[in-house]
Amino acid sequence: MQHVVNGETLVAKTVRALSDLSLEVQKGDYLGAEDDLLGRLGVSRPTLRQAAKIAESERMISVRRGIKGGFYAERPDAADSIKALARFLRLNGATMSDVFVVSGPVAEEAGALAAACADPVLRAALEDFVADIDSNDTAGSMISAEGELARLLARMSGNAAVQLVMEIGYTFGMEERSGRFFGTPEERSAARQLQHSLCQAVLNGDGDVARLMMRRRSNMIAQWFRKGNGE
Repeated sequence: MQHVVNGETLVAKTVRALSDLSLEVQKGDYLGAEDDLLGRLGVSRPTLRQAAKIAESERMISVRRGIKGGFYAERPDAADSIKALARFLRLNGATMSDVFVVSGPVAEEAGALAAACADPVLRAALEDFVADIDSNDTAGSMISAEGELARLLARMSGNAAVQLVMEIGYTFGMEERSGRFFGTPEERSAARQLQHSLCQAVLNGDGDVARLMMRRRSNMIAQWFRKGNGE
C-alpha cells in the first residue's frame, strides 16, 4: 500500500517534486545523481525510482546511465502531447462529430483572427499556399494541403489555444479512414474552391467572410464523415 500524505501518494508527490525541479532549470540541465535527489527529496530509493519512471514517461525528466548518469531536465514534446490527447478522446468514445462540436467554432475564430494578421512572413506563406492549391488533385495531396492550411491559419491567429484545439482536431481526424476525405474529383474541386475563397478573404483582411468560409469548410468535411458512417 502506498503512503498517502494529504490525499496524495508519496510517489505522486515525488513525481510533482521532480517535475518542479525540472521546470526550475533549462531543458538538458543536470538535476543531480540518484543519491543527491534521495537526500534532497527525503524519500526512499524505491519511491524515487517509481516516481522517476512516471516523470520520465511524462517527459519531464530523463534518466541517464553511465559516467555522466543522473537525472536531467526534460520538456514534453508538443506532438506527443497532442497525440496523447487525441488518443484519450478516442479511448473515451469520442467521435469526429463530437470533435467538430468544439473544433468547428474554434476554426471559425481562427479564420477571423488570421484575417487580422499582419505578419509578412505568414502572409507570404499563405500566398505561396494559394499558388499551389490547383496542383493538388489527389486525395493524399488534398489531405496534406488541408492540414498545412489549418496549421498556417492557426499560426496566423496568434492564439496558442486556437492552435492547440485545431491541431488536436486534425490529429484525431487523421486517424479516421482517409477514404472519407476528398474521395471524388467533385469533392476535391469543391474543396479547392473553398480554399481559394478562404485564403482570399484572409489576405483581404475580411474576417467575416473568412469565418463563413471556415464554417463551410467544416460543414463539408462533417458531411463526408456522416456519409461515410451511413448517417
